[in-house]
Amino acid sequence: MTILALARPALALALATTSAAALAQAAPAPAAADAPTDREAMSELLAVDEYILRIQALDDNGPRLNAVIDYDPAAAVKARQQAGIGPLRGRTVLVKDNIETAEFPTTAGSLALKDNATGRDAPLIAYLRKNGGVVLGKTNLSEWANIRSDGSTSGWSAVGGLTRNPYAIDRNTCGSSSGSGAAVAAGFAWAAIGTETNGSITCPASTNGIVGFKPSVGIVSRTHVVPISSTQDTAGPMTRTVHDAALLLTAIAGEDKADAATLGAKRVKDYTAGLDTYSLKGVRIGVMRKQLGSRDDLKAIFNTAVADLQRAGAEIVEIDFDPNNAMYGDSFTVLMFELREELGKYLVSIPAFKEGTTPRSLADIIAFNTAHAKEELRWFGQELFTLAESTTDRAAYEKARANAVRIAGAETLDKLLADNKVQFLIAPTRGPAWTTDLVNGDNFGGSVGFGSPSAIAGYPHLTVPMGAIEGLPVGLSIMGAKWDDHAVLKAGAAYEKARTAKLPAPTFRPWRPAE
Repeated sequence: MTILALARPALALALATTSAAALAQAAPAPAAADAPTDREAMSELLAVDEYILRIQALDDNGPRLNAVIDYDPAAAVKARQQAGIGPLRGRTVLVKDNIETAEFPTTAGSLALKDNATGRDAPLIAYLRKNGGVVLGKTNLSEWANIRSDGSTSGWSAVGGLTRNPYAIDRNTCGSSSGSGAAVAAGFAWAAIGTETNGSITCPASTNGIVGFKPSVGIVSRTHVVPISSTQDTAGPMTRTVHDAALLLTAIAGEDKADAATLGAKRVKDYTAGLDTYSLKGVRIGVMRKQLGSRDDLKAIFNTAVADLQRAGAEIVEIDFDPNNAMYGDSFTVLMFELREELGKYLVSIPAFKEGTTPRSLADIIAFNTAHAKEELRWFGQELFTLAESTTDRAAYEKARANAVRIAGAETLDKLLADNKVQFLIAPTRGPAWTTDLVNGDNFGGSVGFGSPSAIAGYPHLTVPMGAIEGLPVGLSIMGAKWDDHAVLKAGAAYEKARTAKLPAPTFRPWRPAE
């Protein structure tokens, strides 16, 4: 879905009428793990027009992925202007539509914010441009980053419609960074930026067959990003390779005086340093066996990934662990309390809309949805918004926050790493994509993965494609200690090189059994 005028319409129409089989053949192949060369940087500059044509052919027409809400037809000119600047050197990036960019409205997928044209760059976007990046456009998302209702369908927003998975367009993209994941998988940009509170980068990355990295909270600024939680929110890269994720993180990471979490963050200057030479020889990795779920096919793919790591020299340590479930309930209390406070602060900060009423509180958003129920509440409600509006007990919140962060961090991740003398923990990220069902909502398919402790404690979590089930991608999660972001990325790059699984290409058609 796009708002700006189409460029080169004749060629776009030709692409739009291409058969599904031809589109699948034209899909970007799984990227190599080697570090990009100067020639590849130049190739990215030349690819900008092609990205826009792919958006026109596959997002606005054909399978209509609905991954992109808006794009800049002048991006190619801007990429050439940025060609000699910083580490990105004109590379194009799509940005989740809860992150402010000066040229586009920032809606969080809600019609209540359709006129939210602030004219501001979030600091992370300012860093992106300073380091040679180009904002190609804005991506669709699960509305309000999937915090409005327990009955939601990931990838749907009132502004952008339903995002479709490029690997099977009747399957879900997961969320809430749905459009960012689908767009990278479909070859709509060099990379995308997503945001995560709990699983919103890693799940859509896994489900769409790409790399996703949730950094330690504080590495990247959250100012001018539509918030849920000051404790857990962060932005992060969504890319085709681990090297690209590290390169994009290098470009967007930085201190922000308006975001206290960034002031003491332990960053490195270049997150790509050492990725191409890092060895897993002698590195101890903990395997979270109880977090694999019940699917034999997923276990088989995961066991192949473990064998790949062993063959690369890693020492595998089997871990039998049951988490303290109290952290989940306490984290939920934190999200409900912080949503009302943090969203209210954000809404107060935005400039008044040129037309209509500017919402200034969560209560205003609830009232807007009620008044526009046909557009906003057809598929699911807003019971979490209502609960957040009434979650006002600060003492209970502070106790819950202390408990959640302690259990997830010191008593879970730190303890597992120390007691087992391992540097990283691994598990499947999620199972394969489920069939999208707007009437009944999401079906995550059982308890798979171990990403919540990293989200709750604010620790790094990387997902890397590890294979597919009947053509549907699944990812490998690699988790480490707080501020160990660089090490986690290096481990991911090493796994990428060692991986033996064959990765599928997007089909841009409904799912059918693999032949």
